[in-house]
Amino acid sequence: MTFLADLRAVIGGRDFRRLYATRLVSQFTDGLFNVALTSYVFFSPERQPTAGQVAAAFATLLLPYSVVGPFVGVLLDRWRRRQVLVYCNLLRSAMALGVAGLVWARAPEPLFYAAVLATLGINRFFLAGLSAALPHVVAADKLVMANAVSPTSGTLVATLGAAAGFVLNQLAGAGRSGATTLIATAACGYLAAAQVARLLPVGLLGPHYDPNRPQTLEALRNVAVGMADGARHVWERRPAGHALAAIAAQRFLYGLSLISVILLFRNYFNPPEATDAALAGLGTVVAISGLGFFAAAAITPVVTGRASVPAWIVTCLLLAAVGELVFGVPYQEMPLLFGAFLLGFVAQGVKICVDTIVQQEIDDAYRGRVFSLYDVVFNVSFVSAAFFAALALPPTGKSYPVLVLSAVGYALIGLVYWWRSRRYPTGQHAG
Repeated sequence: MTFLADLRAVIGGRDFRRLYATRLVSQFTDGLFNVALTSYVFFSPERQPTAGQVAAAFATLLLPYSVVGPFVGVLLDRWRRRQVLVYCNLLRSAMALGVAGLVWARAPEPLFYAAVLATLGINRFFLAGLSAALPHVVAADKLVMANAVSPTSGTLVATLGAAAGFVLNQLAGAGRSGATTLIATAACGYLAAAQVARLLPVGLLGPHYDPNRPQTLEALRNVAVGMADGARHVWERRPAGHALAAIAAQRFLYGLSLISVILLFRNYFNPPEATDAALAGLGTVVAISGLGFFAAAAITPVVTGRASVPAWIVTCLLLAAVGELVFGVPYQEMPLLFGAFLLGFVAQGVKICVDTIVQQEIDDAYRGRVFSLYDVVFNVSFVSAAFFAALALPPTGKSYPVLVLSAVGYALIGLVYWWRSRRYPTGQHAG
């Protein structure tokens, strides 16, 4: 069934439409807000970002998902989810206005990043609340369709929001005033999402009262214990552990390359005043990297039908090692585009394979905890790369030692993973 057919099948319910509209309005605004932040932090004429500033920005974006994420469900099972959707958006609207004020006032960077971190952290509750609420507005036999339609639509409208943000940024002008206008516009979007969520009945989305559920502090403690249990289970299932270690290291190197590319387009390929050209160049890199993701999604299932999954992981990592040198050493825009495609291809190819290994090797009773651990490891590796880049990269992003380190790193990860996967082959502990 096509996406549009799936959408028609579930859109008939009034309450689903309201929940769906809440998602669309809010995630469109997310795209707008993120472009505003990117424009201000990386591509403002009065700011020439260093690797340290880029690191702080990525830490702000990813830490809420790494630290807050595993514990969100505990509170969502205790608070009325309709109220979570309303108040999260109201809070984000107010906090976005605060961020706009900080930008306009040229507030110190620690204060600015703290405000952005809090605003993005609230989004974790909102997105999880949407997922938890869905079974209350969709019939059980349509739930799979609804789960396919809703997140896909959210991603699409977030992309549209980012595109709208780029256009508005051109109209409002680069720099502090333009970013302030864009962030204030996002505040209005979050307010609109809260008003849409208010159309849902207060008690409709649950949670239902459960007298046997543990107290909040005990439940929070159980989350931490569950993560530790998941880590122990991964240690016992070595193929899954080795796969997670490989993707953590790969994610570190991918993050290092991405931060280098941001600095190259902002401070090396373009003069400081050419912020529009720098932003357009980075947008092209992101788009081409996305094409690499799609290519990996199409090719990986075909290849792994003929070769082993670990063998394809090794092949991808060795391709990345070669690509870093071939496309990175010239430090020119055109070769860099080919490198972006290749690294996007490798990142997605490795992730598909690691997801598959974890699903196959981990017992079903542990999969939820292990994937929560996987999510944390995935994001923390990227944040670690950001902090390493702050120490290792110059403001221009051009560094032959870091480039060689990345290439050697990909090769070492591939070789070590090949050695460990031969010693502990997959398929012996399928859950």
